[in-house]
Amino acid sequence: MPFNDRCWTRPPAALVIAMIFLSCCATEDSEPGGLSVCPPVVDYGRVEQQRAAGEIASLSRDSVIIGWRSDYAVLRDQARACR
Repeated sequence: MPFNDRCWTRPPAALVIAMIFLSCCATEDSEPGGLSVCPPVVDYGRVEQQRAAGEIASLSRDSVIIGWRSDYAVLRDQARACR
């Protein structure tokens, strides 16, 4: 084996890093029917929304669930913007 053969082979780590960077740029699935990049947004009916509003209104103002609801609203807005 000539002394310069090793110079022409790429180390495996470089190939792995290159593949990671290339896969990070993907914006869509490579296969149809695969996982979606954007999470789905569940549509709630009018009756469910009214029931949830009534249940939330019955909670105390310092309830943890009130904060969670705010976080969920932000996540839903982000999912809509992603589509």
